Amino acid sequence: MLKRCERNRKRSKRRAIFYPIHRCYLDSASQKYSLYADTAGQLQQRGVRRKEAMMLVASQTTISPDGEWLEAFWCDQCQGIEWYYVKKKDRVYEISLAPAELWQRAVGVISPEGNSSVGEFTRRHARMRGYDVKDEFDLKRI
Repeated sequence: MLKRCERNRKRSKRRAIFYPIHRCYLDSASQKYSLYADTAGQLQQRGVRRKEAMMLVASQTTISPDGEWLEAFWCDQCQGIEWYYVKKKDRVYEISLAPAELWQRAVGVISPEGNSSVGEFTRRHARMRGYDVKDEFDLKRI
């Protein structure tokens, strides 16, 4: 009789996301960042009819399209990580490099410029490890 943990190990742990340039499968290196649409034009690009898109945007502030997200993948051949826009249709994954405009419509992504309401002093100290409260700006004021 098999233990429960041994039975579950038969299941594949990897999604079959194929990298066409190096002809290999990619390994995930991040969580999935789902996307949202907030205009009728964005929904129309995904195949929603104009009238339906207008009604959806009017009734909801944002719509989360199924089967689309941003995710980082590791390639063994490149020995590097790249961010991709992933679309899943049935059991097939289509990937393309993530364009900059998609980052603005990703849920839970931290802006690379940082929070605009945070001051330079706080931003600089957040990057430091084991910092002391006083730094060179504080010492100049004394």
